[in-house]
Amino acid sequence: MTEPLTLSFDVACSVEHAFTTWTTRIATWWPSDHTVSGGEVVLEPGRGGRIFERSTDGTEHDWGRITVWEPPSVLGYSWHLGREAEHATEVEIRFAPGEGASTRVRIEHRGWEVLGETAGLWRDRNQIGWDQLVPYYTRGAQA
Repeated sequence: MTEPLTLSFDVACSVEHAFTTWTTRIATWWPSDHTVSGGEVVLEPGRGGRIFERSTDGTEHDWGRITVWEPPSVLGYSWHLGREAEHATEVEIRFAPGEGASTRVRIEHRGWEVLGETAGLWRDRNQIGWDQLVPYYTRGAQA
């Protein structure tokens, strides 16, 4: 079994704002160099909603589907950027009150086994991706 990736960090905003920033404001902080085409990231709110990228010419690249929608505390989604949907991993993000006026964000990215022999490689690549992405989100949540 390939261990899940887990990240925890604090953002200087309310739980509600942290959740909203990740969901309905995702296009304001997700960097274009973390997309397929340099397009805009879209997250459709609610269970079953899509996460996708829309390029400047309107082409869409499907990234996953919302599996858990419990505002403002939990967001879960399948993640198959660059792969077929049947090879999706799972991401769960929890937003909880932190110290003072901050929010503690905990990300667990799991389900690597679906990727077979390449599970460890994809886990390592995603660790690098998350490490690069989190600072963008943190800045976006404080805006």
